[in-house]
Amino acid sequence: MANPKSKNSSTPKNDLPRVRRDGSTAKPRARPVRSLYSPAEVHEIFRRFSVQRPEPKGELEHINAFTLLVAVVLSAQATDVGVNKATRALFKVADTPQKMLALGEAKVGDYIRTIGLWRNKAKNVIALSEALIRDHDGEVPDDRDQLVKLPGVGRKTANVVLNMAFGQHTMAVDTHIFRIGNRLGLAPGKTPEQVEQGLLRIIPDEYMRHAHHWLILHGRYVCKARKPDCPVCVIADICKADEKTNDVPAPLVEIAPLEPVGEIQ
Repeated sequence: MANPKSKNSSTPKNDLPRVRRDGSTAKPRARPVRSLYSPAEVHEIFRRFSVQRPEPKGELEHINAFTLLVAVVLSAQATDVGVNKATRALFKVADTPQKMLALGEAKVGDYIRTIGLWRNKAKNVIALSEALIRDHDGEVPDDRDQLVKLPGVGRKTANVVLNMAFGQHTMAVDTHIFRIGNRLGLAPGKTPEQVEQGLLRIIPDEYMRHAHHWLILHGRYVCKARKPDCPVCVIADICKADEKTNDVPAPLVEIAPLEPVGEIQ
């Protein structure tokens, strides 16, 4: 007669939790996919981006860290152009959490009515203003863990604020950066966080301050979603994308910044 199976005998060996040296258990992490580019190639890509746009600016208009935070929250599932049209008037009357809270949810909604999901966003703007006053003395924290606790603020929003308002070397992976990371094989990943970690791992520190903006602008105006515009690409000779249609890089010249380029005057 065969011995009865133990309760755990049906569990596949590969599904058992990994036992660490300290005795704790953890699920095995997926190994990051390697970049298709050598360190020298990555350095050259961002060197060219730095020549093309020495001081890139975000396209969301803002006055200070608070209005930047609000603008990024409002930009979810909306265009920067559409957000700017709505916030120009709003930020003239409410550029601090205190003023925004005094304005109230209904009036905030009136200002941003042209933005998608405006009702929920108005609620979040008031809620995050309350949280900033209650927990941070009305100041925007320069810490990601604190930022993501605010209503309507996720990791991408926090990274944008940390980079633009506080100069931290963060990488906010939006649809453009996610596409470029995978299309070019620069930092392949199945999730935005995997692409983020891949880019942080390979981009030289000297270029990290502006890398987020360079990649967004490249994805928005050159390596477009439907079809990349390879003839105007300054890294066409380095690019390893399957969709690439041209191997000759565009002339590497500084281009004029787009208007508007940042802070409301």
